[in-house]
Amino acid sequence: MQRQYREFRDKLPADAVLFFRLGDFFEVFGKDAEVASRILGITLTKRHDQPMAGIPHHAAPTYVQKLLAAGIKVAICDQVEQPVAGKLVRRALTRILTPGTALEDSQLDSRKSNYLLALNWDKAGWHAAWLDVSTADFRLASDVTPDRLFPHLHALSPSEVILPEGLEVPDAQSELLGQLLAGRSVSRTPGWNFDISAGARLVGQTLAVHSLAGFGLEETHPALGAAGAVLGYVTDSLCDRPRNLTRLTEVRLGQSVLLDPASSRNLELFATQSGRREGSLIETLDRTLTPAGARLLARWLAEPSTDLAVIRQRSDAVAALVKHPGSSARIGESLMAVRDIPRILSRLQNRLRNPRELGGIRDTLVTLPAIREELRATPGGALKELSERVHLESALAERLNAALADELPTDLTEGGMLRQGLDPELDRLRSLASDSKAWIADFERGEQVRTGIKSLKVRYNGAFGYAIEVTKANLASVPADYIRKQTMVNAERYTTETLRTKEREVLRSDEQALARETELFHELVAEVLKSSETLYVTAMALAEVDVLRGWAELARDGDWCQPVVDDSDVLEISEGRHPVVERMLRNRPGAGAFVPNDTRLASSGEQVALITGPNMAGKSTYIRQVALLALLAQLGSFVPARAARVGLVDRIFCRVGASDELSRGHSTFMVEMSETSNILNNATVRSLIVLDEIGRGTSTYDGISIAWAVAEHLHGKLGAGPRTLFATHYHELTRLADTLPRLRNWTVAVREWQDEIVFVRRVVPGSADRSYGIQVARLAGMPPSVVARAREILSGMEKGGGLPAAANMPDVNPPPAKPMKVEKPTKPKASEQGQAELF
Repeated sequence: MQRQYREFRDKLPADAVLFFRLGDFFEVFGKDAEVASRILGITLTKRHDQPMAGIPHHAAPTYVQKLLAAGIKVAICDQVEQPVAGKLVRRALTRILTPGTALEDSQLDSRKSNYLLALNWDKAGWHAAWLDVSTADFRLASDVTPDRLFPHLHALSPSEVILPEGLEVPDAQSELLGQLLAGRSVSRTPGWNFDISAGARLVGQTLAVHSLAGFGLEETHPALGAAGAVLGYVTDSLCDRPRNLTRLTEVRLGQSVLLDPASSRNLELFATQSGRREGSLIETLDRTLTPAGARLLARWLAEPSTDLAVIRQRSDAVAALVKHPGSSARIGESLMAVRDIPRILSRLQNRLRNPRELGGIRDTLVTLPAIREELRATPGGALKELSERVHLESALAERLNAALADELPTDLTEGGMLRQGLDPELDRLRSLASDSKAWIADFERGEQVRTGIKSLKVRYNGAFGYAIEVTKANLASVPADYIRKQTMVNAERYTTETLRTKEREVLRSDEQALARETELFHELVAEVLKSSETLYVTAMALAEVDVLRGWAELARDGDWCQPVVDDSDVLEISEGRHPVVERMLRNRPGAGAFVPNDTRLASSGEQVALITGPNMAGKSTYIRQVALLALLAQLGSFVPARAARVGLVDRIFCRVGASDELSRGHSTFMVEMSETSNILNNATVRSLIVLDEIGRGTSTYDGISIAWAVAEHLHGKLGAGPRTLFATHYHELTRLADTLPRLRNWTVAVREWQDEIVFVRRVVPGSADRSYGIQVARLAGMPPSVVARAREILSGMEKGGGLPAAANMPDVNPPPAKPMKVEKPTKPKASEQGQAELF
């Protein structure tokens, strides 16, 4: 057995752990055992100086998930025949589980895609292919530089990345590659796996086509090498070619709004700055009821469209559902019964089959007539195209209803998944098995009477079969014809010749019934897979309906409007609100209502809005709000505003705040300058730029100089430029409006009362004449002595006195003269914290 184990282990990469099936356990040996013991917290033992550890076979999915989360691959070596005494069991490598090739439900987040990305670089540029094998979503793309491709790949958030061994990239681009790979599982394969010709052949074989022209691809497409690398890796992982792939799509990078990783992070699209989903844009937008809908929402948010036809189609569908809340509600009720068809199909096609998967398809098909009827009946015709993609599959629905039991087991070996009356032979075998079990029950009662042992039981064990179990206290009453079978701590197990004979009959009938039922089940699976293409199309249509219905619900609840999206250079928003902050305020008692604001920008008109005002006044919230509303409009969603018009945006740049990246040797200022450089080098006249406090990471004069030059560069001399919101605390920049015709000064208004300031959150024309820094410091809890001294210094400087001499100030936290009674601090009331915390 050890030689057999070693043969399998030697074929695997060093970063994999081999789970080796021994009866009811998976055993792990050698260094694998040490790794598994450390990560899984299981006991490490030794036998013949060989480290080993084990886990129960039935608990394997939980342990596998822990290893995958730690970036460890798991190879499964299973028994492929029934054990026979005295003979080595035949085993085979049945699966290599990696973070990017998971199929099992227990190893996936149902609401997130799970992409495996292959990436390569050559003199022609960057080439990528990515596949979510759990949903058969297979795409590729190439670009000369990483500037457009890498933001797209970041948005995918792949679970695993494949690179060719020895990959060397230009120094200027290695930093971008490092950012993409950071925190992800990375696997390297020989460079020949990325060969374009071999990749084209493998893609054609896997998709069962003679030519890729049907997918709009040339056989020499440079990303086919990466596509071949993905397929080769998945084939090795599944120990078979993936059976669920039918299409390959080329992503044309100009068809979606590009957001670089920093902009996506600063806008908190998928997670807040602290890394939580709660408080992000996607959490606010997510009203989906199905896993496929949740995944589609994430994909759309990662790829906001620049196609006016697509945007208007989605927007009109949302409008129809907003106007007809009854239809929307009824669709929602039906969607709650829809199961994850794309992933169910992928598992069925790749030999991972259990009865409840078919039950999920049956339950979904039952809901389809009602959903399609509601889509067709909704006035306006905006949902008609979606209804035509919902295929009822009535015959299949009837077949599954007639065949499958109401309550389904989780495993084929349990039996009982098919209805009585479906198959005469199955009914006969089940009857034999049922009669035999009744005989066992009668035999138990008879033996209790014959022996006088009332506690006697006839039990079944997978390893020892049927046995008569007698407690130690009753051993004296055991008849002479009982044959000892097994000794236990508190009991003995016996058999008789009569029981042995019946056992063979029972087991035979059980096995025959299960074999027949399994055969019929696989026939049923084959019938389902014949309809896999239309089922997939239907599933994606339902996912789209789910997203759009959720947006309609959000629009009704939040009083959002339908924006006008066109190919102009205008961005006009009337009474716009921040979608996330407004929602948080509504959920916080006493926080007050969100203050709406207007926005007017145009590439050839009011191109640059320079926004001044004190810290905490809401500048950052306002400028991010504008970017989010533009993004929502190009998703096809409604927006939180009274009215909005958005001229198409090709890229959104958002540089708001920065943090040190000391692990990479980058200071706050370096990060700030790198992000700003990316904007200046890649922005177009169609872009939307959000900048906050450029130049604050260095000295005042340097900061003003840099911010001034950046504003001039963005404005340009050609009569048009990227629409820009530029928030700053450098009041000197407001003088730019005298010389730059397309720059306008705006300020966040405040009101003063007895040396206090009140934030009114209103953005108005004009500029701030002071920063109110001392008042803000007081509001932030600065000690009164420090605030008073700051006022004194400011007053002297304003009178031309310059900086004062150092003064003696109170000690910081002086020791108490006598022991103090420490009281537990009270939490401020929500009304005292107010809206300011959210800005």
